[in-house]
Amino acid sequence: MINFSRKDLYMIGLMLFALFFGAGNLIFPPFLGFQAGESFWPAILGFVVTGVGLPLVTVLAIAMTRDGVAEMGKRVSPLFSIVFSVTAYLSIGPFFGIPRGANVAYEMSIKPFLGNSPANSWILFLFSVVFFSLVYWVCLNPSKLVERIGSILTPLLLAAIALLVLGSLYNLDGKSAGTTGKFTSAPFAAGFLEGYLTMDTIAALAFGIIVINSIREKGVTDKATIARLTLKAGLIAGGGLALVYMGLGLLGTKMPGANSYENGVEILTESANLMFGPFGMVLLGLIVTLACFTTCVGLVAACGQFFSRQFPKVSYLKFATVITIVSFCIANLGLNQIITISVPVLTVIYPITIVLVLLSLTDKYFGGKKGVYIGAVSAALIISVLDVAMSFGMNLPWLHAFLHSLPLYSEGLGWLVPTIIGGTGGYLLNKLTKTNM
Repeated sequence: MINFSRKDLYMIGLMLFALFFGAGNLIFPPFLGFQAGESFWPAILGFVVTGVGLPLVTVLAIAMTRDGVAEMGKRVSPLFSIVFSVTAYLSIGPFFGIPRGANVAYEMSIKPFLGNSPANSWILFLFSVVFFSLVYWVCLNPSKLVERIGSILTPLLLAAIALLVLGSLYNLDGKSAGTTGKFTSAPFAAGFLEGYLTMDTIAALAFGIIVINSIREKGVTDKATIARLTLKAGLIAGGGLALVYMGLGLLGTKMPGANSYENGVEILTESANLMFGPFGMVLLGLIVTLACFTTCVGLVAACGQFFSRQFPKVSYLKFATVITIVSFCIANLGLNQIITISVPVLTVIYPITIVLVLLSLTDKYFGGKKGVYIGAVSAALIISVLDVAMSFGMNLPWLHAFLHSLPLYSEGLGWLVPTIIGGTGGYLLNKLTKTNM
């Protein structure tokens, strides 16, 4: 029996917002605003495309499949499906996404009150114990996520963010140092690439399943109806994310340009202190803790559900336990180390994710030919790996010349044209051989 109301739709939309809005969503927009300066609007538009648009498209694509990312990957090959889906879930889960969330929560809610205390590492350890214990407790019953997050935690999070952003727009009058660094020549492209770092497009591979399960629990079974309701919930979440990103970005433009900030954590901490003093620090700590907590809960639950489906002999509870423990250990490495390690991995995974999602949404237009998937994904993978190799010091003349000859490479989309060529080649090969291999 279907028991789905408009209230349920709003609660699922708010839950999805809270799941998406975590560590990266807090720390990157303010730093973008500070660096972009007068070029803020094209930069934040690029950020919204990858930070909001792509995740929503991904959630919709997941809603239109039976088995989420694993099914999309099988259209390339069964082996690729396993490798890619496991890599994606490990990246957004215990290896990068969850530890980063816990670490940012500590950096912005506890550390500002400690200064450079030599006991910081031990306090981070104790904070992590409490944080992950609560995350694990909530994840013990994933069916309660909508109730606990959508109706309770999200309204608190939105109210705290609104108070911080509105306070900054009203009270701060600093003038930024103007457009700097990568935002000088191509602000939209720089913002587009910054949106990668939120990890939300990859996270959408996991959160899409949570949304679908929440809708199904209300008795909705029709695939088209699930997709339509998922899109509506996604638009609610996406609208909230876009507004928050713009607000946090504008906060960054208000910060005095004479100061030097290394990341968004420092900007948010300083802005909260300038506006509200000690209360501002408490408010910021509340925002960060809520945002990171809800995202970590969603990621542990989603990863646990995914791995228990792929390896049914091991229960969800056991996977959730292992994921929580591994995340706890990596969280104690420190924020900068986690971000540094995650960047090259995301540079490879993101283009492949985007290609798979777009192909899944347009599958009927090329008859689902396997050659299209193989050609497009292979091209995206090769270009992304070469790009990462060059960024790690493989400065071979031929590699530098090849990559910089690719259309849109300077905009961070060097993989796009080769992907189109690879997909087209695969399609033509299928047609010529009259197979779907």
